[in-house]
Amino acid sequence: MPRDLILGTAGHIDHGKTSLVKALTGIDCDRLPEEKARGITIDIGFATLDLPSPGGREEPGYRLGIVDVPGHERFIKNMLAGATGIDLVVLIVAADDSIMPQTREHLEILKLLGLRHGVIALTKCDLVDETTREVVELEIRDLVQGSFLENAPIIRTSAHTGLGIDELKSAIAAICDTFSRSPSAGARAPAALAEGDRLNANWFRLPIDRSFTVPGHGTIVTGSVLAGSVRVGDEVEWLPKGRIVRVRSMQNHDQPVEEVHRGMRAAINLAGVDHHDVIRGQEIATPGYLKPSRVVTVRLHCLREMKRPIKHRLPVRFHVGTSEIMGAVSLLDCDTIEPGGWGLAQIFFEEPATTTWGQPFVIRGSSATLTIGGGQVLQPVAKKIRRRHLESLQRIEQLWTGDPKQRALLVAWFGGYTGFTQADLVRDANLAPAQALEIIQTLRDEKRLVTVMLQAGRQVTLHADVVSELDERILSALGRLHEEFPLMTSHDRQKVQAQLDYIGDDALIHAEVERLLKTKRLTGDLRRIARADFKPKLSANLRKLKDKVVEAYHAAGFQPPEPSSFAAQAGGNAANLKDLFDVCVAEGFLVHVTGETYLHGEVEADMRKRVSDRLATGPGATVAEIRDLLGTTRKFAVPFCEYLDRIGLTKREGDLRVSGTPGAVVN
Repeated sequence: MPRDLILGTAGHIDHGKTSLVKALTGIDCDRLPEEKARGITIDIGFATLDLPSPGGREEPGYRLGIVDVPGHERFIKNMLAGATGIDLVVLIVAADDSIMPQTREHLEILKLLGLRHGVIALTKCDLVDETTREVVELEIRDLVQGSFLENAPIIRTSAHTGLGIDELKSAIAAICDTFSRSPSAGARAPAALAEGDRLNANWFRLPIDRSFTVPGHGTIVTGSVLAGSVRVGDEVEWLPKGRIVRVRSMQNHDQPVEEVHRGMRAAINLAGVDHHDVIRGQEIATPGYLKPSRVVTVRLHCLREMKRPIKHRLPVRFHVGTSEIMGAVSLLDCDTIEPGGWGLAQIFFEEPATTTWGQPFVIRGSSATLTIGGGQVLQPVAKKIRRRHLESLQRIEQLWTGDPKQRALLVAWFGGYTGFTQADLVRDANLAPAQALEIIQTLRDEKRLVTVMLQAGRQVTLHADVVSELDERILSALGRLHEEFPLMTSHDRQKVQAQLDYIGDDALIHAEVERLLKTKRLTGDLRRIARADFKPKLSANLRKLKDKVVEAYHAAGFQPPEPSSFAAQAGGNAANLKDLFDVCVAEGFLVHVTGETYLHGEVEADMRKRVSDRLATGPGATVAEIRDLLGTTRKFAVPFCEYLDRIGLTKREGDLRVSGTPGAVVN
């Protein structure tokens, strides 16, 4: 079975790219009527070329999907879409024209996209003499010096006479032979991605470069398979729409196939998709793999040939995959990136982009007349990062240089309190699905990741530093409450949680409080908690006074004393009476009714039960009737009724109190 690779063309307009592809394959890639009429390539075209293994070896050869790109400067956008996913390139230079502007620009784009393999074709050699051919070859060598094509062979060709066509095929086959790859894993050109593509073989991704309809079949999308594989009948996610759709049928080079994989051109028939809703730049992928984002973090390079640096907030056209998206550059570690330099940046998009870690991109000016630079994606799904925030920048730099475990830890750290998933590690750390699970378990064993069990069987895995930070925030929140209420032995959980609402996950806070209780850094129960190292500043005299207050309110029933009546007993602690009553309320011994009116907790529960039972057997009750029911005076009956209204046990209708909110608690 032949091994699949994608071959791309590059070069200036009218240098014979399409004619050379036709000479190699017999296929004319110019399919549009306008292309035929004008004699120039406007959009990307496609062909296929089968090559035997070099040297006559009895091994499977190579099946090349060829992507022919336009050379005109107005169609660089289409050239960039066509260059997505190519494994090797033929840089084409016409012998009668030599190096031209788009020769240089295409080469720069190929370098930015991380291409590592290619051959150079000198076309139209039948139109010039030997001296001219030699001069042009010297100019080409000077152009490609220091690039991935520095040592590439230059093959003299003529599509008109057939000169060099067989030699070019042999040179291409020899380059294909340098790829060491399995049938299901694509040989990705960028060095940074080579390992990841091998590992990610079973998670599929295809950027869409074309769509059309076939009568009786429906919508067909085409593209170069960037990663993984997919079979007929599989479900894929259509992005950025986020819809799950089914693969109805597929073709590779006009032949029906049951499966396509990395390195293949694919035409995929999608069920339930309207052709008019599909545009170039969208993608189909394994469900859950990719996540559209309006912000990405990148390492950004400014081309050496630029006359001006890249500035903060520069508007750009961001080319990634087959998409072109308007965005703005936010430089993180500098004010400008000088020509030839690198920097860290975030790109803020007008529309969501789907990317993966290490994916190469190109940026062009907002007017689409100039290629400015490019780089690699570090965070496909990013939050805004403060400029010159040292800790964040150090970790972002490690995202590029770190090993797989280090990248996984960094993804977890940036995930913060929301944690991360296996898909996050595949997408954001360039790990294989199985490798991601293995690394998660290893990091758990090393205590560098912590899995927190939430309610309803949910769980979230967090970076150990994030868990430590959450612990400190919980302890600090309690510490502030302890400082504010030094006599209070514990605090209501809800009050503590209210200080941590920015965390955004009450279940996580609850679970972490439970873990702190188990590790004895907190004390308490389901209702109230305190720091284990907190000692209430309640003197022996105040403790005795508290006991007397609680006993007095219990004995007084529905005719409670006033707090000021304890001033004489408090003596020198009279100034602390308010705090003492707060302690009694916080600990559940007293209930604050209103103003200076308190009830013992058991008495308040008895009041709710009596009133509830009374209203359940009659049309309602007046204040006087409730006064008599409780055996108190009007002085207390009125605030008691207002309190019952507030807690929802009763509601006022004219002069009567009737049952209030259904489900009001009655002990």
